[in-house]
Amino acid sequence: MLTRATDLSAQQPFWTQEQYLALTNRCHRLIEFTDGCIEILPMPTQRHQAISRFLFLALIAAAGGRGDVYYAPLRLRIRNDKFREPDILMVRDAGDPRCRDDYWLGADVVMEVVSLDDPHRDVVEKRIDYAEAGIPEYWIVNPGEETVTVLTLGGGEYREHGVFRPGSHADSPTLPGFSISIRDLFDAATAGPRPNSPAAE
Repeated sequence: MLTRATDLSAQQPFWTQEQYLALTNRCHRLIEFTDGCIEILPMPTQRHQAISRFLFLALIAAAGGRGDVYYAPLRLRIRNDKFREPDILMVRDAGDPRCRDDYWLGADVVMEVVSLDDPHRDVVEKRIDYAEAGIPEYWIVNPGEETVTVLTLGGGEYREHGVFRPGSHADSPTLPGFSISIRDLFDAATAGPRPNSPAAE
């Protein structure tokens, strides 16, 4: 089984969108695609998944049955020949026609937990990509710095709604009334095994 992007690139230096979609239909890895090039993302850590779970459950509660929330892997098309795999995607209307079964054509909110292997990807590259896709709101959750940056789209580019740290609450301009405690978010990521889990026995 191929596990590295270099392996795949060596076999085929240029990929079509159709080949990328066929590949990701058959594998269990997070793979992103830009203009003929594929990139296999690293396996998420437990801390990464704990943060993602906290955000997912908070958004599910905020959606209140009206919107819909999903988590990776789920392909989001930025444009023809460019796909990303956000950690969290949300639409305010569960019947939104952009939410296709094979991949989404857009979202109202996306969230990324910054990967330690390549922070530039989430902080810089995806900021450009999600703006290009017209996503109204992008959250960058940085465990290394314990910050949450909330960005809103205006004039084709993102502007900072706020950079939030422990002791404050990050709120959403797109989802009125939605906010999370930054301290609770990162505490959830460092919590040990639950009392009745095998690791705690």
